[in-house]
Amino acid sequence: MAPPGPTDPSMPASFQVPIAFGGQQPAIRSYRAETTPLWRTHLVPCNLCGATDFVEIYPSSLPTARDRQLDELCACTSSAYGICEAIMRCRQCGLVCQNPQPQPDDLLSAYTSVVDGRYDEEREGRIHTFRQSLKELEAHAQPGRLLDIGCHLGFFLEVATGGGWNAQGVEPSRWAAETARRRGLPVRRGTLDDWEEPVEPFDAVTLWDVIEHLADPAAVLRQIQAFLRPGGVLALSTMDVDAPVAKLLGRRWPWYMQMHLYYFSRRTLRALVEQAGYEVLEIRRHRRVVRTAYLASRLERWLGRWHQVPVRALEMLGLADRLVGIDLGDIVTLYARKPLAVGMGTRQNGHVKTRE
Repeated sequence: MAPPGPTDPSMPASFQVPIAFGGQQPAIRSYRAETTPLWRTHLVPCNLCGATDFVEIYPSSLPTARDRQLDELCACTSSAYGICEAIMRCRQCGLVCQNPQPQPDDLLSAYTSVVDGRYDEEREGRIHTFRQSLKELEAHAQPGRLLDIGCHLGFFLEVATGGGWNAQGVEPSRWAAETARRRGLPVRRGTLDDWEEPVEPFDAVTLWDVIEHLADPAAVLRQIQAFLRPGGVLALSTMDVDAPVAKLLGRRWPWYMQMHLYYFSRRTLRALVEQAGYEVLEIRRHRRVVRTAYLASRLERWLGRWHQVPVRALEMLGLADRLVGIDLGDIVTLYARKPLAVGMGTRQNGHVKTRE
């Protein structure tokens, strides 16, 4: 799943990012790491419009990650908030992304190596979250064959199977895929690129918190077309970089993380999905359920070793395992449909249902 365009031929310790100022021609700003790079990087064009004209929103914060490895930064429950490459916005279409990005081979290797035991500890909250996601999905699709891309330990597969779906998943993490299979879940280890046998089309394909991690989201969305039957439903969740809380927090918005390569708004997400040939049905806010102890543990980035204090306080009060719903408006879920016949097209300028 390599991103489009050429890679940067410069040495890994040095890279250049094109930045446009006002109406002038793009200038070149150089960055040089003070320590040995943690991974190889390359510059990427805009994944939505192909432009190479970017403006920097926030500079790189990677010097603070000199003691971390890429697979640690790519774990689902990583607390490395704020640690990432420079955050850029395309001046042509407004898509926000990290630039430069890790080489796709390094990125895939990191996700293959990820071991994330904390994710399993939060099973109950994730099951509650996925039950709501399945309910929303079934407003657009009847139970049938379902493929969950980036399924990790397979919690959504459990929920979907319990709801009458014939569900299977694909997951790059060796640890996660093997753990899921030991629990009796039909999970393939790898990515869609590793799918060798003929595809029996699915009625629904889901990507929960996946699209922002991909080296080339546009290519994967096009690739999924071959896995969906005509009229099949695509469902995905991701962050909303234009949400009020994201704008309020600025550089402190916690979702600016190394593992998140792309930061969509509702507008750019809709545009990318429609450009890949789907009809967007609905974009809505996404609510998550987590344990209070897990929520408190997310303070590690700001409290350092003291982040255990609120966790232990909750444990002493018997509140650590209490489930709470979180919806700050900065996570959205999109539902889209593959056209019933080739050539039908999509409603590029049509109405898209949104819910605040």
